[in-house]
Amino acid sequence: MKTIKIGTLFIILALAAAGSSQAVDIEAVGSYQLIDRLLSLSGPGAPEFMDDLVIFTAPSSHRRVGIAFADEGFYKVHWFRQLLVRGDLAEGPGTGEQKDSGIVFYIHQIPEGSSMLEYRMIINGLWTTDPANPNCKKDPVTGLTLSTLSIPFKEKVPDPLKGPPGSLSFNFRGPPGETVSVGGSFNAWDPFMYELKEGPAGNYTINIPLPPGKYQYVFFHRGERYLDPHNASRVYSRDGNAASEIVIQ
Repeated sequence: MKTIKIGTLFIILALAAAGSSQAVDIEAVGSYQLIDRLLSLSGPGAPEFMDDLVIFTAPSSHRRVGIAFADEGFYKVHWFRQLLVRGDLAEGPGTGEQKDSGIVFYIHQIPEGSSMLEYRMIINGLWTTDPANPNCKKDPVTGLTLSTLSIPFKEKVPDPLKGPPGSLSFNFRGPPGETVSVGGSFNAWDPFMYELKEGPAGNYTINIPLPPGKYQYVFFHRGERYLDPHNASRVYSRDGNAASEIVIQ
C-alpha cells in the first residue's frame, strides 16, 4: 500500500468493489496536482475537466459504479475507485482511522481530437445515464439513452521542437496582416533575416533548420522584442534583456 502525505491528510486510493479494499499506486492515478484536486472535492458532482482528463464522481454509498464509452463500443467497463482519507498521523505511523470521503471516482483520458464523450454508467448492476449529468441523447441505432459531455476547445500549445527534425518551429500570435520576424543567437540577432509567414489570421510560423545546440531567441513585432509565451525557459543578458532559450538534441 502506498500513501501520500499532503499537508496533514493522507490519501488511499482503493478499488470500490464489494468486500475489496485493494490499494492503487499513485502512478495509476496521475500527478500530485490531480491528487490535490481529488482531495479538494467536497462531494460527488458533475464531471469536471482537468487538462486532458475528465474526473467522474459518484456517491460511495453505491455498492459498485462503472462507466463505459461509445468510442470503445461499450465493451469495456471502467470501475470507479473509492477515495479514503486519514486524519493527522502526528501520533505516529499506523495511527489514524481511515475515513470514507463519500466519493468514488474514475479518471478518463480524453481521446485526442474528441469534441464529445458519449457514455453510460452501471450503478449497482443496472445500466443507466449519469445522474450527475443532465445532458443526454438517444442513440438512433440502439434506442438507448446516452449521457453526453462536450469537450471544451483547448488550443494546442506550439512546441518549437515539434517541427521537422533538425529544425526549430517558431510560432507567434498577433493581429492579422502584420510583419513578424524571429532572431537569436543563430543569426546574430538579425531582426530582418527570418520573417514568419501568416497562416490562419493572426498565426505566424516559420521552420528554421539548425544543428544540435543551445539557442536563444526573441520575436520582433512593431519594433519590440517578445519572448516566446509557450517556452518557460529564459535567460538574461548583462544589459538586462531577456530571451527565450531552447536546446536541440
